[in-house]
Amino acid sequence: MTELNTEDQNLSPIPEVKVSTERPKLNLEPLRESVEKIRAEIHKVVVGQDEMINLLLAGLFTGGHVLIEGVPGIAKTLTVNLLAKTLDLGFKRLQFTPDLMPADVTGTNVFNMKSGDFEFRKGPIFSNIVLIDEINRSPAKTQASLFEVMEEQQVTIDGYTHIMQQPFMVLATQNPIEQEGTYKLPEAQQDRFIFRIKIDYPSLAEEIQIIQRFEQDFKQTVSKEVHAVITAREIEECRALVQKVYIKQELIEYVAKIIDHTRTTKDLFLGASPRASLAIVKTAKALAAMQGRDFVTPDDIQYAAFPVLNHRIVIAPDKEMEGFEVKDILKDIFQKIEVPR
Repeated sequence: MTELNTEDQNLSPIPEVKVSTERPKLNLEPLRESVEKIRAEIHKVVVGQDEMINLLLAGLFTGGHVLIEGVPGIAKTLTVNLLAKTLDLGFKRLQFTPDLMPADVTGTNVFNMKSGDFEFRKGPIFSNIVLIDEINRSPAKTQASLFEVMEEQQVTIDGYTHIMQQPFMVLATQNPIEQEGTYKLPEAQQDRFIFRIKIDYPSLAEEIQIIQRFEQDFKQTVSKEVHAVITAREIEECRALVQKVYIKQELIEYVAKIIDHTRTTKDLFLGASPRASLAIVKTAKALAAMQGRDFVTPDDIQYAAFPVLNHRIVIAPDKEMEGFEVKDILKDIFQKIEVPR
């Protein structure tokens, strides 16, 4: 068999194909505009509370539910109401009380005398944005009515499943100080929330601003000036953008190491689950996008870690007796794990 002589065949060399490793840049301007519009509307009434607003928006753009914890009178419920007003979506408010029943939340089948059949009457949970005020004031059986709807976005009544309309988000408030007449949320219920926002009193300067703003507006009529600035379709588009935000492999491993450390450290009695690691990644992506970046940084992960983990991990009894808090344990974990460059 004769060898092929490429010179005789006058064959041209095969051109080298260059594969581009550059990522297509995301256009995050629509998301940034939506964020600024919502902030501007809320700040017509609310003074400060920027971190709470940022995390509420991060929850909105990741499809997560949010638990807001703080003492009475620091605008927890007000801020959620205002956020709902900025969204062109359905909104329902549920006041959890000791006598509230699960059917009062999810709905029930009612017999129709005219048709002779049972008809399902939807409860207030069937809306886009649902505010549950003082969630820890209702007993465990009522709290448990939220398990399925928060995780699977559906409600099952008498064997029939009813799917929630999208977007769907639960925003709950609770007072951590008052104990009488309250029922502690079980760990499984808390884990349904993507994060718990712990808010504190305003600063002195903010307190002065609050008084100046409302000293001639006792009924807070300025709230009527807050209008819807974003639609359901725009929210879904923002969510799609957040999903596309880039996170490199080293940062994914960084998140996994943080979560793994919560399970192995003796400072904690209970570590975090894979749901927590996914929540950190989702939140970090949302925070990056809200700042106009299409990539995640270690700072985004560390910022997201506390609100995501503070209600999911349990401090060891000896550390709790020594006065350690969740933020102290997380700070120690961050110092032990090398930050990717």
